[in-house]
Amino acid sequence: MNEFAAFSDRRLCQKLAAQIAEQMPPQPVTLMEVCGTHTMAIFQSGLRDLLPENVTLLSGPGCPVCVTPNQQIDRAIAIARSSPNVCLTTFGDMLRVPGSSSSLEQARAQGADVRVVYSALDALAIAEREPQTVVVFFGIGFETTTPTVAASVMDAQCREQRNYCVLAAHKIMPPAIQAIFESRKVKIDGLLLPGHVSTIIGRQAYDWLAQTYRKPCAIAGFTPVDILQAILSLMKQIASGVALVENCYARAVQETGNRAAQQIMAEVFEVCDSEWRGLGVIPQSGLQFRAAYRAFDASARFDLPVEPPREHPGCRCGDILRGAHLPPDCPLFGNACTPQTPVGACMVSSEGTCAAYYKYRKRGA
Repeated sequence: MNEFAAFSDRRLCQKLAAQIAEQMPPQPVTLMEVCGTHTMAIFQSGLRDLLPENVTLLSGPGCPVCVTPNQQIDRAIAIARSSPNVCLTTFGDMLRVPGSSSSLEQARAQGADVRVVYSALDALAIAEREPQTVVVFFGIGFETTTPTVAASVMDAQCREQRNYCVLAAHKIMPPAIQAIFESRKVKIDGLLLPGHVSTIIGRQAYDWLAQTYRKPCAIAGFTPVDILQAILSLMKQIASGVALVENCYARAVQETGNRAAQQIMAEVFEVCDSEWRGLGVIPQSGLQFRAAYRAFDASARFDLPVEPPREHPGCRCGDILRGAHLPPDCPLFGNACTPQTPVGACMVSSEGTCAAYYKYRKRGA
């Protein structure tokens, strides 16, 4: 058996599931997987069917596409439409996310130059090839992707590539988790913490959450064995009445994270308040350009009127991102809102909770 196959071994998964059942307290337990990739991996592997019936898994605000509010999407659309000499670049998932009255996909169909890239460095390469075009990268994501965006800005400054800029919509994960606890609207007994983000910020970044809110936490990888090991850690903590941050993804996550990536982010960006879909404005949860790199800030470069943001009246993406509702609770789910005709951001992204429910549970969820 090769190393990768071991992380999906059926018998090992069944053994871990049995150990989870042994640790199960008499009362129901609600766990939140913060990361959208965890949500999709749990559905893909059928892990919910292995867990005791009184374990509830909730999805959290860990899908960067989903938590990007309409105001920022509307601004990206306005920039894309502003001039034939402007090229708006972004990740593929962002094209179909509905804004207040349109989407980037619709703007492209109407003639705007909107292109899909795989990284900010791809956008910078377009700026080098097309010096007469102002290339804007619509940067979304958490601590995982932000260092590469910061690196592209530093590279552009070194090269004096002035036709490149970034519409920064980056967010920081721990304050969003804090906002969910502070709202006191959702009962959560333990947290499955994101693996990708944790490779950057490290295990220690969550210690204060466990200490303040007395909730067990476990950092998990993305294979079935990774996830079940993390859930077992949470169940053991719950059974013992302790609240720790256990690193169950030690092969990728270090205590203090990736210092080089942290330094690159801190060089270009500084912390600011930021709006999250469904969670509102969360203090110190976003990133904005430092003064030394303000020339690459698309928000400052394009001082454009943007329509007042508005949400679809029937969409419950915000409630789903907070863990207050499940996708089938939304009246639009599987009817007006499908992956082919998405009404809300949670149905668009490959990491979206609604997309996961639709793909793996369909209407009978």
